[in-house]
This record gives sequence, structure tokens and C-alpha cells, in this order.
Amino acid sequence: MRKNIFQKVQCILWFQCICFFASAQLPEGFVYVKEAIPDIEVSLSYFGTENFVGDTINGYRAHKLILSSASAKALAKVHAELQSKNLCLLVFDGYRPQTAVNHFVNWAKDLNDTLQKSKFYPKVEKRYLFRDGYIASRSGHSRGSTIDLTLIDGNTGKQLDMGTPFDFFGLESAVNYKELSLEQKSNRAILQHVMQKHGFRNYPQEWWHFTLRNEPFPDTYFDFFVE
Repeated sequence: MRKNIFQKVQCILWFQCICFFASAQLPEGFVYVKEAIPDIEVSLSYFGTENFVGDTINGYRAHKLILSSASAKALAKVHAELQSKNLCLLVFDGYRPQTAVNHFVNWAKDLNDTLQKSKFYPKVEKRYLFRDGYIASRSGHSRGSTIDLTLIDGNTGKQLDMGTPFDFFGLESAVNYKELSLEQKSNRAILQHVMQKHGFRNYPQEWWHFTLRNEPFPDTYFDFFVE
């Protein structure tokens, strides 16, 4: 009996050590968001094929949301406030390695690959994605404090109608796009208000895109993989 108990204790300690070293692999100042906010909803679009490229993006080796510790702390406050209103966050992307950004750049240069055009950029010619700012060689996501997200209903689990899907390349994604329903405008306003209240600023051309004010690594573009 004592031997069995001892073996169980060994297994528990071994598992705890594995978890510790998995977290310890992240650079100092970064966290796995699920460890900070266990009940947050995450659906990483680039760890899969449901994205504008149509394939898993280089650098995403696991379905793990990573952010700077400072941005995760601020996001926890957002999450808590929304839950009091029976709303929840759904996160599409957080930290993004430079390798993934390079994948986007190479994809954008291949003008023959338009697999996802009808869904993600129906009104934009692919050759203009760089010119119009939809694709760039650097991304704030690689600094660790930028996040893409939306709201979901706490009762149904359905995403609130924001007027466009995440990562839609077009004028309709701009925060203040006028040709939206009252419900869509209201939903965008709720997200804007709660994120700004807790220290995030929005990128006006993308209703889903926010960066922590006073981010801890404003000049560093990281390239460790999501794993």
C-alpha cells in the first residue's frame, strides 16, 4: 500500500515538474493565458486551416494562447467585467512569432494562391494587400501584447454579430464603418469600451485588434514558436 502511495506521489510530482518546465520555456515576461485565465475561450485561427491562407501557419505548433504577462493581467480584468454582464471573450490570436509573419508575406507574394479570397478578401485584389496595409513584414503581435478577439454570448456560446468575420480584409472591418446595423454597432462599441477601459488601444481598421498601452516590449519582435 505504501509503495502504491509513493508511486502516486512520484507521478504527481513528475507531472508538476513537466508543467513547470513547459511554462519555463517561455521567455521571461510571457505567460500561457489559460494559466492566468483558465475559463477564457480560445480558438487560434492560425493553428488550423480556417484563416485567410487556408493552412496552418508556420510557427504555430500547438493550440496555446501566449501573451506578455502585463497584457494577460489586463485581459483578466476585461474578462471579469464581461462575465458580470453575461458575456465572454473569444480569442483568435495573441503572440505571433516572426516566422508566422514571414509566412503571411510569402503567401501574399504568391498571386496565384487565392483559395480563401471569396471569404476573407472578396473586394480586394491580392496584389494590393501590401499597399493597403493588410499584410506587412512586421506585426505588433510579435511584440507579445497585441490580441485579436471578439465577444460571445454567455448563454448560447455564439459570437456576437460584429458585421464581418475576424481577419476580413475590407473597409467593412473598420471600427467606425457606417453601413452596419444598430446591433452590430452596439456590439463593436461594447468591445471597444471594455478593452479601452482596461488599458488596450484599438487599431481603427480592424474591430478585433487591440494592443496594450505601455506594452513591455515595444521595440522587440520575438520569434519563439507557439508550442
